[in-house]
Amino acid sequence: MGNPRGFIENSRETATRRPVDVRITDWKEVYQDFPQESLKTQAGRCMDCGIPFCHNGCPLGNLIPDWNDLVFRDDWRQASERLHATNNFPEFTGRLCPAPCETACVVGISGEAVTIKQVEVSIIDKAWDSGFVEPQAPERLSGKTVAVIGSGPAGLAAAQQLARAGHTVAVYERSDRIGGLLRYGIPEFKMEKRHIDRRLAQMEAEGVKFRTGIDVGIDRSAADLKARYDAIVLAVGATAWRELDVPGRQLPGIHQAMEYLPGANRVQLGDYDYAPIDVAGKNVIVIGGGDTGADCLGTALRQGAKSVTQLEIMPQPSLERPASAPWPTYPMVYRVTSAHEEGGVREYAISTTRFIGTNRVEGIEVVNVEQIEGKFVPVEGTLRVLPADAVFLAMGFVGPEKGSLIDQLGVHLDDRGNIARDSSYQTNVDGVFVAGDAGRGQSLIVWAIAEGRSAAAHVDTYLSGATTLPVAIPPTARQLLV
Repeated sequence: MGNPRGFIENSRETATRRPVDVRITDWKEVYQDFPQESLKTQAGRCMDCGIPFCHNGCPLGNLIPDWNDLVFRDDWRQASERLHATNNFPEFTGRLCPAPCETACVVGISGEAVTIKQVEVSIIDKAWDSGFVEPQAPERLSGKTVAVIGSGPAGLAAAQQLARAGHTVAVYERSDRIGGLLRYGIPEFKMEKRHIDRRLAQMEAEGVKFRTGIDVGIDRSAADLKARYDAIVLAVGATAWRELDVPGRQLPGIHQAMEYLPGANRVQLGDYDYAPIDVAGKNVIVIGGGDTGADCLGTALRQGAKSVTQLEIMPQPSLERPASAPWPTYPMVYRVTSAHEEGGVREYAISTTRFIGTNRVEGIEVVNVEQIEGKFVPVEGTLRVLPADAVFLAMGFVGPEKGSLIDQLGVHLDDRGNIARDSSYQTNVDGVFVAGDAGRGQSLIVWAIAEGRSAAAHVDTYLSGATTLPVAIPPTARQLLV
């Protein structure tokens, strides 16, 4: 325990975001550097409670009190080792995770939670700058081979763990670069892609092979992979997006969020001079109030949109933790992301009834709704039209894409449309495992990494008869704990 009175004497402090008028002119990450002395003070607020519920709040089981104490004592190398003991990619989670650990923090019962996420990202940034992060190549090879299909956080975590266990691992990605939604779905202002690239360099040094531009099931048959590899890990994500089936949906100018965001990212990667979908000077409507909607908002503002309105069908959450989500659960409360700080309007309890336009979308007809007996009922007298030159649908995802890969492998689906698996992450097909959103459904990056690590342990057991890799609780139990 760093400072026995730290949580009493010091208030919570988080990193400062760059001024709005500055950051919307570029695509760099929005946060300024956090002073090291302030970080030490924040780490000292961790009270090293007898039962650290932050462990339970974090799907990875991060050793949070341990590395808080080490940061307070300026032992950054040991802090990095404790952080990596449970998390392969803290530079990703430290920037993108909504921090369920903080809502489970014991200090948060009667005060402000420890700034766990800020300490986490500071440790890994310091570790990279200090050269603490090095390849961990296995001492010997097992002679077994594994194909990981999908290169998002679940696939990368599984691949790194299996390579370190001595197996020969190849990661197949249908896109032209490794990273999945980390690469093309997350805007640069939330996480610069250099963080992905240096981690991939570490993995390559550990022996992981990356195969890009290969859509397994189309460019290469599933049967070919099963014949060549001793095990397969499906980490294809839940990329089948939710549709909005209302009149006028076919009008040009209406796009899914994942048709919009990758193009903006490719401009920053140097692939394009201009984004294929650019909303400069346009009235933009984003349908969906979650993180993907906020990503569309921040992207549209940086492109110079005339106006951006984000619509959410659910009512506006309360500012305080609701009674229905007591500590230490993760509550649905009103949150302001960096993108929301930058501009735009958020409207809640709004439903879209139709899109309006002749040759392309010109507006959307909406109505206020209220929930009665679990159904959304229109509020009389609230029907109106909002101007719209571009509309982005950011309503979430409904599971993995169905088609050739799933059909060729013959894996079963559960009643939610996800790939079914048992408590060892194995599908009904021998030697074929599934991890992350493909088996769990749309979820958080921290869950994806946790599942990738856990699936890797079971694959290692399948190949070797035993494992020294960490094994988390079974996926069926995990889903009950959400």
